[in-house]
Amino acid sequence: MAAIYSLLKHASCPESLFFRFLATDGGTAPGVGELRSALAASFPSLRFEIYSFRADAITGLISASVRAALEAPLNYARNYLADLLPKCVPRVCAPRSRRRSTTPGLPRRPAPQTRLPAAAVVAAPEYCHANFSRYFTDAFWSDPDLGARVFAGRRRAPCYFNTGVMVIDLRCWRSGNYCHRVEQWMELQKEKRIYELWSLPPFLPLFAGEVEVVDHRWNQHGLGGDNILGSCRPLHKGPVSLMHWSGKGKPWDRLDAGRPCPLRVRRNDEDGQLVK
Repeated sequence: MAAIYSLLKHASCPESLFFRFLATDGGTAPGVGELRSALAASFPSLRFEIYSFRADAITGLISASVRAALEAPLNYARNYLADLLPKCVPRVCAPRSRRRSTTPGLPRRPAPQTRLPAAAVVAAPEYCHANFSRYFTDAFWSDPDLGARVFAGRRRAPCYFNTGVMVIDLRCWRSGNYCHRVEQWMELQKEKRIYELWSLPPFLPLFAGEVEVVDHRWNQHGLGGDNILGSCRPLHKGPVSLMHWSGKGKPWDRLDAGRPCPLRVRRNDEDGQLVK
């Protein structure tokens, strides 16, 4: 709810925004009806639609992760957006839920272009300074059928990219059968552990070196800092930012401990509300 409020508050034309939500069908998580009621009560004029996602369709493909929360089926629902959303939707911006916007004037799309080039299926912020090899296991790099062979012939050298904000060309996703290709990587991961992508579905082996680059300000990654090391990160330069809390830096932990990062107690000059 805070993410929705933040986007509406900072958008240049909030009335033009249309939100599409996914909710699990069955299980203990809130379902479609509960989510619809909560949204209607909180934002009576919000333009939105909710799509039911069958968790059992993906559960058998999910491998163990570093945190149980990362094994939730909805974490992998992005793979099925092309099947769940209407065919008339050509592209989507798929932000993670743990984000906020800062600074007025948020454009309608968190990407510098409205269309992706023909060669690109997804757009996301790249981080080429990161050690790319560490996101894969030794078993991956030592396998002659995997390793460097996977990334041969890509448009650019493969870099780590973060899908905190990801633009997807749904038409290209469908025509390229990427849903099945992601599932193939998940099946391989179940057979032998080949990557350590934390909250990421196996988009990295598929798209590294082929991603259309998005400016880093659209994914202020790690703004929660590191609660273990006690470090904080500053904002990127630029007029607009989307904040993405790190898995190791959830804001409520520091707020409860009385050790917030400076960003978490930044006051909004317009209304004096505390940004958390």
